[in-house]
Amino acid sequence: MSHQNKLISRLNDHTAVIGIVGLGYVGLPLMLRFTEVGYKVLGFDVDKSKIDQLNNGKSYIGHITEESIARTIECHRFEATDDFSCANEPDTLILCVPTPLNKFREPDLSYLINSVESIAPHLRSGQIVTLESTTYPGTTEEELQPRIEKQGLKIGQDVFLVYSPEREDPSNKKYLTRNIPKICAGITDNCLEVGKALYGNIIEKIVPVSDTRTAEMTKLLENIHRSVNIGLANEMKIIADRMGIDIYEVIQAAATKPFGFVPYYPGPGLGGHCIPTDPFYLTWKAKEYGLHTRFIELAGEINRFMPRFVVEKVVKALNDQKKPVFGSKILVLGIAYKRDVDDPRESPSMEIMKLLKEKGAELDYSDPFFDSFPKMREYKFDLKSIEPIEENIRKYDCVIIATDHSQLDYDLIRKSAKIIIDTRGVYQKNEKNFIRA
Repeated sequence: MSHQNKLISRLNDHTAVIGIVGLGYVGLPLMLRFTEVGYKVLGFDVDKSKIDQLNNGKSYIGHITEESIARTIECHRFEATDDFSCANEPDTLILCVPTPLNKFREPDLSYLINSVESIAPHLRSGQIVTLESTTYPGTTEEELQPRIEKQGLKIGQDVFLVYSPEREDPSNKKYLTRNIPKICAGITDNCLEVGKALYGNIIEKIVPVSDTRTAEMTKLLENIHRSVNIGLANEMKIIADRMGIDIYEVIQAAATKPFGFVPYYPGPGLGGHCIPTDPFYLTWKAKEYGLHTRFIELAGEINRFMPRFVVEKVVKALNDQKKPVFGSKILVLGIAYKRDVDDPRESPSMEIMKLLKEKGAELDYSDPFFDSFPKMREYKFDLKSIEPIEENIRKYDCVIIATDHSQLDYDLIRKSAKIIIDTRGVYQKNEKNFIRA
C-alpha cells in the first residue's frame, strides 16, 4: 500500500496520531476538535509554561475551559511537549504559529521558519505537513517545500504538503471549528487528497482549491475585505461626526436594504492577530510584481488613525469642562481587541492608552479578562484592573468604552461617569452623558 493510501486509511479510521505545532488561539481549538472525534493529539510549543499548564489540565485562553483540557488529558487523548525531536511520532504536523509583522510592517516568518526547521530533520515518510498560519501567496511552495525536500523526502509521494488557512473567530458561539468551511489546497493532487481526508473527518464542509497560492490568497482576501470595509465605516464615522450625524443610525437604516449592502461597524481601530496584519502580507508581496496596493494601504491608514481620533475626542471633552488632559484621571474600559475575548494583540486600547500617557493623563483600566496588564512588546503599563463599580467610576474625569465586553454594566457606567467616550456605539442617540468617538 502506498504512503498516501495508508495515511488516508489511518485518518479515516481515526488511528492516525495528530501533531499540532503551536498551541494558541488556533492550535488549541483544533486539538479539542480532533480529540472530540476520537483522535490522539501530540501538541508542540516552544513555551514551556504553556506545556506545563496543558499537561496539568489548565487553560490559558479564556474561551477554552479547563474542563475541556483536563478531559483530553484524563482520557489520554492529548499530550503537550516542547521536544521537537518527537515530530516523527505523529502522522500529521499542523503548523499553527504566529505570522506577525516586523517594525517595518513587513512579514515576519521567523516563527514559521523556526518551526519548520525544528521538525524537518525528524520528518519521515507517510506524514502530512499542513500550514494554517496566514501568509503571502507562495509561502508554502517557497519556504516549506524546499526545507522538507532537503531531507530527501519527495512531496506528494513520501510527505504530503498542504495549505489550509485557519478561520477561527474567538467568542463566536454560532461558528465553531467543526462548522466553519475549510479551504484546502495541496502542492500536488495526492497532497490535496490527504488534506481532504485529514480535515474532512473533523469539519463539515471542505472547500478544495486548485493550488496553495490560491488558498493563501483566499485567506488574505477574507481579511482584506474586512479591513477595507471597516476602514470605510471608520471614515464614514469621522465624516458623520463632523456633520453631527449618528453613524450608527445611518448603518442600521442602510442595513434594512435587502440586497447590495452588508453592515460593517466603526470602532477605535483594528485589533487581533489577523485584520491589522494580514493585508500587509499582500502589500509586501505585491511589490515583487511591481504593484502598489493603494486601496489596502489607505484602509490601513484610516484604521491606524482611529486611536488618535478617540484621543482627540477625549481632549475636546475635557477642554469643554475646563480641564487639561495632563493630570486628568482616565479609565479605559476594555483592553482586549474585541468583545468577550482575552486576546490583547494589536488592541487599539493599547495605542489609546499610550497616546494619553504621552499627554500626561493618569490612567487606569478595567477588563474582566485581565487582572493585570498583560506583557506586551510595545506597550508597558504597571497596572491592575479596576473593579467597574459606581464608587470607582465616579473618581475619574473621563471613562472610555474601548472594548464593549458584555459583562460591563453600561447603565451603571452611564449614571456614574462624569464623561463617557463611547467608541463602540453602546449608547443610543437619545441617551445623555456620553460622547460618540
